[in-house]
Amino acid sequence: MATPNPVRGVQDIQETLIAYAKQETVQPLKTLGRYLGFGVAGSLFVFLGFFFVMLATLRLLQSLDTFGGSSWASLGPYGIAIAVLVLAMVIIYAALSRARKKVFE
Repeated sequence: MATPNPVRGVQDIQETLIAYAKQETVQPLKTLGRYLGFGVAGSLFVFLGFFFVMLATLRLLQSLDTFGGSSWASLGPYGIAIAVLVLAMVIIYAALSRARKKVFE
C-alpha cells in the first residue's frame, strides 16, 4: 500500500479552492457586467426617446399660433414641454415604485 503524499494533498486543496473562487466570483461578475451594460444602454435609449419627444412637442407648440404675440409666445411652449416631461417622470416613478414594492413583498 502506497503512503499518501501530503504535498500532493495540499496542492489538490489549493487547486480546488482556486477553481471554486473563480467559479463563485468571476462568473457572477461577468454576468453582472452584462446586465449593467444592457441597463446603461437601455437607459440611454429611454433618455434619447424622451429628449426627442419633448423636442418635437416643443417645436410643435412653437409652430402653433396659440399664444399670439405676447411674451407667452416664447415662454409658454417651454413651460408646457417641461410640465409634460415632469408629468411623464412622475408617472414612471410611480410605476417603478409599485413594481419595486411587489418584488420586495
